[in-house]
Amino acid sequence: MKKIIANTAPKALGPYASAIRTGNLLFCSGQTGINPVTNKVEASTVEGQTLQVMNNLKAVLVAEGLGVKNIVKCNVYLSDMANFEAMNLVYGESLEGHTPARTTVAVAGLPLNALVEIECIAEY
Repeated sequence: MKKIIANTAPKALGPYASAIRTGNLLFCSGQTGINPVTNKVEASTVEGQTLQVMNNLKAVLVAEGLGVKNIVKCNVYLSDMANFEAMNLVYGESLEGHTPARTTVAVAGLPLNALVEIECIAEY
């Protein structure tokens, strides 16, 4: 097992790594719309936050020489299911035609009052 710290992704808000590699799989921790430069959620819309989330996930993948085409599964957490369509549009565009397996659920709340959080599993 190998701990991954992606320097171009936001710093962890707690005692966890950007990702963990085990075998040929990379388990990426959930990302919110935190700007890695300011360490703040700057976008106020789900579209803006989803774009930042996907950029953060891409930064973790790139740190390991991977890209969105390596994603096998995503879990999406929304603070309000009314944001599903808007999130889905940006999410789909960010995956560049790739369609991994996915689960989307509504949650009572997310860190820093984020509107969306996404985690993924990728394959080397």
